[in-house]
Amino acid sequence: MNEVKSGTLYLVPTPIGNLSDMTARAISVLQEVDIIAAEDTRHTSILLRHFDIHKELISYHEHNKKDMAPKIVAAILSGKSVAQCSDAGMPVISDPGADLVKLAIENDIPIVPLPGPNAALTALVASGLDARLFTFIGFLPKITGKKKKLIETISIMPGTLIFYEAPHRLKETLSFLFQSLGDRQVVLARELTKKFETFRRCLLSEALSHLEVETPRGEYVILVEGAGENVKPMAERDTISWQEDALRRAKEMPIKDVARQMAVEYHLPRREIYQFLLKEK
Repeated sequence: MNEVKSGTLYLVPTPIGNLSDMTARAISVLQEVDIIAAEDTRHTSILLRHFDIHKELISYHEHNKKDMAPKIVAAILSGKSVAQCSDAGMPVISDPGADLVKLAIENDIPIVPLPGPNAALTALVASGLDARLFTFIGFLPKITGKKKKLIETISIMPGTLIFYEAPHRLKETLSFLFQSLGDRQVVLARELTKKFETFRRCLLSEALSHLEVETPRGEYVILVEGAGENVKPMAERDTISWQEDALRRAKEMPIKDVARQMAVEYHLPRREIYQFLLKEK
């Protein structure tokens, strides 16, 4: 079935890990278009070889989009059909495809989106959190001011909050979310659709404690419980000193565990908390 038309931009999703998730329609479109614009041509070449697809492959990513987007649009306006795809998942979502789509619309170019794999929704449906109302944020801004402004806006939203994060920034991001949103339920979805796919469902404070003894590996989707009657930002919660909190917790668990948990939550040396509890015991 030949569905590809000249002068058209196709948005083609690719598997987020398992190549078996590639749809028959996505394969067909990639086989029929004139040009494939890929985020990482080396990564996409593996996919194309797997499905025996041989097409002109060009690079289109965050660092060259300003130069390449006009060239891609020019090719489409000349009658070429182009498929844009990300390294994994849906184009446009946390992806430079968004800029290409805007430019295509400005030039009255037909855009055909194909359905397919998406990490955020895949994680959401297995999270156990609210899937009726949710907000996708993706990667938090790297600039502190922008990050704080964004979190202030979304902290009062009732639906599930969905973030993306790389393993080397996971601890920093979870700590920021804990301090900004309070100790909410969180789900860490890792390596989705791959061999070592895992879901960790716990409180933000517990997730941070796990990271004291566990090294993050693989790409993460972070899903955080939305605001509700029992969920308030840290600024609105009753505050007590860390010493009072430590003494309270020490009544319910070993002081070694208390020190490990609170070192993460309060950003204090574990030894300081442990020595305090030994003295007060």
